[in-house]
Amino acid sequence: MRRKRAKPLRNASSPGWTVARLLGWWLLLGLACFAASTVTAAETKTLVFFGDSLTAGYGLLDPDEAYPALIQKKIESAGLPWHVVNAGLSGDTTAGGLRRLDWILRQKTDLIVLELGANDGLRGILPAVTRTNLRAIIERIRERRPGTIVVLAGMQVPTNLGPEHTRAFAAIYPELAKELNVPLIPFLLAGVGGRAELNQADGLHPTAAGHKILAENVWVVIKPLL
Repeated sequence: MRRKRAKPLRNASSPGWTVARLLGWWLLLGLACFAASTVTAAETKTLVFFGDSLTAGYGLLDPDEAYPALIQKKIESAGLPWHVVNAGLSGDTTAGGLRRLDWILRQKTDLIVLELGANDGLRGILPAVTRTNLRAIIERIRERRPGTIVVLAGMQVPTNLGPEHTRAFAAIYPELAKELNVPLIPFLLAGVGGRAELNQADGLHPTAAGHKILAENVWVVIKPLL
């Protein structure tokens, strides 16, 4: 009986062998990239700025000039795995913020900077009401999103409604921060409020240059938390 000759092993230099190896390499590379992107997406945390027109960047020509966008740039420069969401709504009050909070909390949140109350103060809303709403917002965040860090942005108002109202309003933020044990940005508009060259014509909303200072006021508080 004639013996069957064994088929020779395909040479590594043959076209079929090369294609097979390339396909295998591409498959492994694709799986590695997919795994890396999945891990990156899972590790990326979300920073939400929840506020009014100051956060929304009212009056600016470019939304990227608002302080939340400037914070995103600082985060990227520092190589930190955080994504910024600007949830600012012009004209919003603490009562309005409380009403729309559940919608905000539908998304993933790891840190929320709460910047509300300025419109309350300007409209003459009783400071006790503002305090109650801010407390309710913080408590609801903790209830719906356990583990989310809340940072409270302090605010002050002019004295046109009387010094007593101004003092009572300013006291809301440090007292509430101490009571609920949340980090405090002492005064969001520090270095900007009352300076005409850093505010728009209305004297209330910062210019792009003013927002750069706001970003620094925020960054010094939240950077250790990131």
